Amino acid sequence: MFVSHNPQELKKLGLRGNIHLETVELPVHYQRVQEILSRIWETQQPQLAVHVGVARASKLIILEQCARNQGYRDADVCGCCPAGSCCVDGGPEKIESLINMRSICKNLTGMDIPISTSRDAGRYLCEYAYYLSLHYGNRRAAFIHIPRLSDGVTVEQLGRALWMIVHELLDHLATFREPPGL
Repeated sequence: MFVSHNPQELKKLGLRGNIHLETVELPVHYQRVQEILSRIWETQQPQLAVHVGVARASKLIILEQCARNQGYRDADVCGCCPAGSCCVDGGPEKIESLINMRSICKNLTGMDIPISTSRDAGRYLCEYAYYLSLHYGNRRAAFIHIPRLSDGVTVEQLGRALWMIVHELLDHLATFREPPGL
């Protein structure tokens, strides 16, 4: 499994069993993100990719269910947008995660930080990276938007919440069965 961003608190807490956690901080650069994710999926073939991004205006954790291929018109730090404003030329318009994020939310009660789901990750680098991982990883990816650190949200709280979410994601993935005919 790899986690994009750099959740050091999650690394400190560790994951149960023989799960290998690798963190990668992705740049705010479409082309580099595509290169990095392509290489990770090709060479490491993770069981699951968990992306973590900051939703500055949010006070809760948001589990993103899907990502869209089109509509990436906001420039990255180099002033560039993806060719054709899309993630994958000819790719499906929307890709859903194998993981049912609503089910994950229902199973996670009693966390210090409220949790919800979304079907719109923002059409910027967060959703772009998520779409690529869903595409390269045959839908074995998740995206978690977290609130920024503040007086009400500590790094320890976020670390514990991410630890709980990642374990729930892995449990869900371990029991997943592809419906017949897909």
